[in-house]
Amino acid sequence: MSSPYKTVALHTFGCKANFADTSLLNSTFDKKGYNVVPFDSIADIYIINTCSVTDNANKKCRRFIKKIKRRVPDSVIGVTGCYAQLKPDEIIDIPEVNFVVGMHDKYNFIDKIDDITKNDKLVFHSNDIRSIDNAFLAYSLDERTRSFVKIQDGCDYVCSYCTIPMARGKSRSSTISEVVSHIKDLDSNNIKEIILSGINVGDFGHENNESFIDLLDSINKDTNIPRVRISSIEPNLITDEIIDFIASNSKFMPHLHIPLQSGSDRILKKMRRRYSVASYADKISKINDRIKDCTIGVDVMVGFPGESEEDFNNTYNLLHDLPVSYFHVFPFSERENTVAANMDNSIPLEIRYARAKILRRLSKIKFQNIQEKNIGVTRSVLFEMSDEDYLSGLTDNYIRVKVPNNDIINENSIHDINLLEIKGDQLIGELSQ
Repeated sequence: MSSPYKTVALHTFGCKANFADTSLLNSTFDKKGYNVVPFDSIADIYIINTCSVTDNANKKCRRFIKKIKRRVPDSVIGVTGCYAQLKPDEIIDIPEVNFVVGMHDKYNFIDKIDDITKNDKLVFHSNDIRSIDNAFLAYSLDERTRSFVKIQDGCDYVCSYCTIPMARGKSRSSTISEVVSHIKDLDSNNIKEIILSGINVGDFGHENNESFIDLLDSINKDTNIPRVRISSIEPNLITDEIIDFIASNSKFMPHLHIPLQSGSDRILKKMRRRYSVASYADKISKINDRIKDCTIGVDVMVGFPGESEEDFNNTYNLLHDLPVSYFHVFPFSERENTVAANMDNSIPLEIRYARAKILRRLSKIKFQNIQEKNIGVTRSVLFEMSDEDYLSGLTDNYIRVKVPNNDIINENSIHDINLLEIKGDQLIGELSQ
């Protein structure tokens, strides 16, 4: 490769789909002859794959860029991802940024990169995001034991607070045969667990006359991967059939992440969500009844325009009473060109943050309860990392576990572990005899 640049480093912000995208970019650079190095290394080129879910995500990205330039002043810095698609002009105005790449050019700009200098200010961007019809099937190999497999991209929903359709385009999927083929590749690379990822995974396959349940069935029948997880799935798309399938197939882990956003029907309607509080609660109840020991994560938003104290209390009480395990809590963030950004009755920031703090405290209590319920239980654990004293991994139902170092358990191995006690934020266990 005759290039002025030899090394490239990539960093990811945001969702599991973004991690899969970054891994695809890593492999593309590698095939082109570049040396892909860890992000904390000295590199010729740094590329940040961004998120734009909240304004805080944008601010974090800008701070990160400045930090890179201070550390490696002669480097070339590029930005891609959702933030790049939505606000290319804002990003290119950052003094340290040399190029911006929108979603249309995310995988084909590499051929142009050798001509970019540290003095350039270049934008590779198309506003016609809805014309993208390729899901760009991608998977991550960075974690060695687990892989995020992106099966779907984009979203056709029009939630009033969300920029995803503008950043990623319409919903589109890979085919079942493509996904199965890639999972077989991962199995041959000794990956022990895959996480089926996307922007709206439950919408998988509709344009190919396929379905998400058909994909799960094919993965179960046609691959040897030991463990499969499903990333966040919309509550209206996790059907009774999917619930029963997970319950009856041991390859699929008893762990789901199902966004709620609000425990108020009034607010859900303003958000343009596609379910009611009652239907959500019924779905959680079915999962709890049918999938043994399932942990359930929840996304919830506080401080949406017009959210009254009563609305918030309804959300708190619902989460308190439902058999869910933990929450990801987001204070509402106004995003340009969304309906919610122009709604009346904006909630003051201090109230948004106070409500978020209350729910995060409840989440901690709920998860501690899950940990305590699992003490004295034997669970399957995939071990991922080790230090001088302990090996650490995740149970089938997504609880972090540590065991003392020993001669039997290695990284990237699965073992039955007796869960003994809580230490800090993790469970301590021992190898089951």
